[in-house]
Amino acid sequence: MTNDLAAVAPQPITHRRVLKIAIPIMLSNVTVPLMGLVDVFAIGQTPEATPLAAVSLGVVVISTLYWVFGFLRMGTTGLVGQALGAGDDIEVATLLSRALLIAAAAGLTLILVQTPIFSLAAYWSDASEDAEALMLQYMGVRIWSAPAAIAVFALTGWLIAMERTGGVFAVQFVMNGLNIVLSLWFVLGLGWGVPGAALASVAGELAGAGLGLWLCRSNFTNSAAWAFARVFDKVKLASMMSVNRDILIRSLLLMTIFSSLPFLASPFGDTVVAANAVLLQLLHIIGHALDGFAFAAEALVARAFGRRDRARLRRSAILTSVWGAAACLTFAVFFALAGSWLISLLTVDVTVQATATTYLPWMVAMPILVLGPFMLDGIFIGATRARDMRNMMVISALVFWVLVLAALPHWGNHGLWAALSASLIARGLTMAARYPALERAAES
Repeated sequence: MTNDLAAVAPQPITHRRVLKIAIPIMLSNVTVPLMGLVDVFAIGQTPEATPLAAVSLGVVVISTLYWVFGFLRMGTTGLVGQALGAGDDIEVATLLSRALLIAAAAGLTLILVQTPIFSLAAYWSDASEDAEALMLQYMGVRIWSAPAAIAVFALTGWLIAMERTGGVFAVQFVMNGLNIVLSLWFVLGLGWGVPGAALASVAGELAGAGLGLWLCRSNFTNSAAWAFARVFDKVKLASMMSVNRDILIRSLLLMTIFSSLPFLASPFGDTVVAANAVLLQLLHIIGHALDGFAFAAEALVARAFGRRDRARLRRSAILTSVWGAAACLTFAVFFALAGSWLISLLTVDVTVQATATTYLPWMVAMPILVLGPFMLDGIFIGATRARDMRNMMVISALVFWVLVLAALPHWGNHGLWAALSASLIARGLTMAARYPALERAAES
């Protein structure tokens, strides 16, 4: 057993342990939006609007393509954590190899099918011919880092399961830090324009993956990591793909809800759409903070589930949720007291400020509403109860769309926020109803 796997021995589940996992994740989440933003910033310093439009569109397309494979992060954390809890160091080693091979295959597939994907993106973009050409140029460079970018999901999932979230922060810091430096140098210093911005992001993603592999190097000293007969074990591979498939379906449904919000609000005017966008930025802040405690739940619950220890599982769920609740209550109070001030920081348009303030009470309630779904997601991921997550997300999506149809004609934008709130409540309550079955499964 390697030094990394010494953590398999039972350790107390304490507040300090929860915070040790959560705080680096919260810090690393601050860097997550920077990769695309820096490209946009650097290109935005040029006098023409066309390159900026091209990069903005390209960032959305590439980010969406990579995000589709985010299930590798969640699935890897749950499965590795359970293997750790069971003391199965061989499976811990092979799981990382398995996840990295899936990442490599996914990345290479994207490279091979880039032409039809990019052509479709250009067709949908409705941008000028010059902007489309530059967008295709940007994506044509960025796509070559696809295997590395997707591998980062697998590597961070493994590191979270090992409770080495400081390593996750280091990967994000290096990946985004190098992108910042190189983007400014390539675009503003060397004048390489759009290809320079793309190349900087590629370098950052390659560096992030390289650092992640180095941080996980102890895993590759285990001969099991190279035992390809076990890595490609049909039963284990099928189980991993099943978990990842259900997480993907759940994530796509969730993305559909949030991506539909601007379109559903558009009949109410540009000011309402802009106001909603401002308020959703506040929701993203809550999400980034809660991720730290949800990831802690994933790691700790997974180990307890792997040990078949119901008491440790329950304590892991309670302790991480207590910290999540503390964070949510803090946000709710802060938004109630300083929400108008935050809105004024995010937009200088007085009309948008006034409109966003009208809907601010929904945002004051939102931290309480997201607590259940976010924390239970972490708990269910740790227990790899992906089918329950998928099914409860289906119910939540149905609640959202039924209320959209029923409430929007009568309540307008308030109806839209009501539909979103109801879907969160539905997901939290339905997952809570399935929690006892999760505990029982830990003992079976």
